[in-house]
Amino acid sequence: MAVDAAKTGLLKSFFYFLRLIYLQRGLIASMAARELARQYVGSVLGFIWTFVNPVVMITVFWVVFSLGFKITPVGNVPFIVWLTAGMAAWFAFADMVSGSAGVIVGNPHLIKKTLFHAQILPVVKVAACLVTHGVFVLVLLFLIVFQGLPLSFYFFQSLYYLFCLVILALGLGWAFSALNVFLRDVGQIVTVVLQMGFWATPIFWDISIMPEGLRAVFELNPMYYVVQGYRDSFIGFVPFWSRPWEGLWFWSLTAVFFICGALIFKNLKPQFADVL
Repeated sequence: MAVDAAKTGLLKSFFYFLRLIYLQRGLIASMAARELARQYVGSVLGFIWTFVNPVVMITVFWVVFSLGFKITPVGNVPFIVWLTAGMAAWFAFADMVSGSAGVIVGNPHLIKKTLFHAQILPVVKVAACLVTHGVFVLVLLFLIVFQGLPLSFYFFQSLYYLFCLVILALGLGWAFSALNVFLRDVGQIVTVVLQMGFWATPIFWDISIMPEGLRAVFELNPMYYVVQGYRDSFIGFVPFWSRPWEGLWFWSLTAVFFICGALIFKNLKPQFADVL
């Protein structure tokens, strides 16, 4: 009975933790808008830089790989389109996770306010990153049209994979942001792991070139599911239900990260003000 009561209490506590985020949705939206505005304070071009950065990055990759190394199209799709579809998913994830890791230590004045719900800070970071991601997707759509590739309603399927990406990033963001308060090396570790994860995820390379055994190992990476999903949505037009086992693995792993991240944050949160 005591175990059942403890489980029930933990479950209620977890849902209350999430409910507070829903109740603070207006504050989250306004803080995300301020976060975006703060990035361009004193800048002449302002929000235009949100478009400039991905365009320059994609142009550089196009020159290096398509013109320099003369990389051949992947599945009859121009390499730059195939690459941009994968990059759009990965850079959104990396920005959300790396940015979330420092949001608590970066806002001590908010943490020390008695009535402030600190769990919304990683959510604010994720929401702000969605704007930049939207610009990246617009650039991808421009490339698709420019290259004469077909348009499809499957483009809207990318919203499902974006939801996958957000839930995964938010769970990790809660865990890393809380742990970073007590061990400041966590932020640096996250940066290194993301750099390794970039090359361990099939973004610049096609997973089909790998031997069968190694391919199965790389497919355990949850971001493989999302990156491949973006390519299925914008290029291959493959429905998400055609990969049921990969989806089951992704959501099982993501559920663990999401729940554990929320519980880690909730349990460490009362000590934030003392450490900061």
